[in-house]
Amino acid sequence: MHKRWQISDSLSQEQEEQKQQIIEKVKCPEMIAEMLVRKNIINSDEIKTFFDPKLEDCHDPFIFKDMGKAVERIIKAINKQQKIVIYGDYDVDGTTSTALLYLGLSKVNAIVDFYIPHRMIDGYGLSISGVEQLIAEKANLIISVDCGINATEEIKILQENGIDIIITDHHNPKETLPSAQALINPKIANCEYPYKYLAGVGVAYKLLMGVYKRLGVDTKEMIDKYVDLVALGTVADIVPLTGENRIFAKIGLTRLIAKHNIGITSLIKLSGLSQKKLNSSDIVFGIAPRINAAGRMGSALRAVELMVSNDENESMELAQIIERENSLRQQIDQRTFQEACEIIEKKYKNIEETPLIVVSSDNWHQGVIGIVASKLVEKYFRPTIMITFKEGVGSGSGRSIPGFDLYAALESVEEYLETFGGHKYAAGISVLIEYVDLIENKLHKFVSQHITKEQLIPPLKIDTKLELYEINENLLEWLNKFAPFGPGNMRPTFFTDKVMIVGFPYNVGQNHLKLKVMKDGCTLDLIGFNLGDYLPFLKKGSHIDIAYSLEFNTWQGRTTIQGKLKDLRLPRD
Repeated sequence: MHKRWQISDSLSQEQEEQKQQIIEKVKCPEMIAEMLVRKNIINSDEIKTFFDPKLEDCHDPFIFKDMGKAVERIIKAINKQQKIVIYGDYDVDGTTSTALLYLGLSKVNAIVDFYIPHRMIDGYGLSISGVEQLIAEKANLIISVDCGINATEEIKILQENGIDIIITDHHNPKETLPSAQALINPKIANCEYPYKYLAGVGVAYKLLMGVYKRLGVDTKEMIDKYVDLVALGTVADIVPLTGENRIFAKIGLTRLIAKHNIGITSLIKLSGLSQKKLNSSDIVFGIAPRINAAGRMGSALRAVELMVSNDENESMELAQIIERENSLRQQIDQRTFQEACEIIEKKYKNIEETPLIVVSSDNWHQGVIGIVASKLVEKYFRPTIMITFKEGVGSGSGRSIPGFDLYAALESVEEYLETFGGHKYAAGISVLIEYVDLIENKLHKFVSQHITKEQLIPPLKIDTKLELYEINENLLEWLNKFAPFGPGNMRPTFFTDKVMIVGFPYNVGQNHLKLKVMKDGCTLDLIGFNLGDYLPFLKKGSHIDIAYSLEFNTWQGRTTIQGKLKDLRLPRD
């Protein structure tokens, strides 16, 4: 699919001066100084903090408005040996949050248990069936993680039964907030917490740190202990890797690599990643789908049990179950994706004129429609909602494109939905079958009015121009200091114009393009994932413009520099 290249503006005169100052102070390549200036990381202290973040750089948890009340209630429960139940969501963010608080509160002698809703039985978040289970278990205090900010009715039922609840969440709250014991969410309107983009596990971690601080046990060992789980949930939830999220991700990845968590280590081993230094991509594409598979194909309780296990045999057994579930999930994914594509091709005769995709079926597995919706967005680049029906009620999962607020679109049809929740780029809904056509028509109208034709062309953000002779190991080692990469801190993308194709390009794997290019006597090997359709247009000796990122590639013990091709431009006739 044709991409819209968005090349950053040249540096201003002031920025050029800042760049030169950074080069003198830091002794880094010119390109690295430019990257820092573009991120507005200018002075020496900022640069040091960015390249070497510390947990001490995080904000005080008590800046959260209700943190004092939440911590006080938890300490009361600990002192009185009341039963605390952690109620988490079934995705990676929710399960890591649950494991974090379970382990962290157990460490300070709390009586603590956990509950994860079943995707097929309970549905998303705090549910009536889940609440009834907690009442039956005679819980004294519930702490929700990664859910609950809009569960007004469910919280009311808990309170009527004498159960206190603390809500920790990071999803968008509606106008009316629930009357919980405490609400810990940086997105609440009157919350002064300065960093608004925490994942659910980040919010849960701040609560745990508040408890530790008030109990006087916030030693370095205790602060560091569960940050691997924070990193895992944060990276998997695709929140911006800026500010505190970047601190959690960078420090937590080092703990994951050091194999502090027995359960996660077992899963890493089975996923074939134990021999490499983990990065954020390994979490997003390797570890997170496996953990999510537990909640999609069976019970996410297994994922939490894996993370809290301290027995190697038990951990390996749980990891093997999750690995099998992931294999099954992949098969169902592929079949569902093919079916959805067939429906789309028949339903939308001119996809170029279609601003929104809504597809539904009675036969789709509820646990995979979110993943498949993401793949459809990748293929067609349209906001997409997939719905699967059971007994006249549709469960839907929506994914959006950059710059379009899907949550706002769903708010416009809220009166026709049974439930909905989520955020700007991902949401879940439930809807009666008789309203599906109506909401599609209304959403189609809303999207048409709030999206531009330009937005429907995939953007490719390019940081700056780079010549092939500037590429060397020193540059890559410096670039890797910007890791972990993710939203808000993407791996830099460069472009080089008028490179010559050397030899014969060819396809590998599933439509991936391999080629070598040359300019000014320097060569670069490139791989372009899913760019194999360009092959017929590429001729030996012809010139093209390339957009790419750079990385080290190790194959059979030999490490070389490789370009990951994002897009290319053919010569204009």
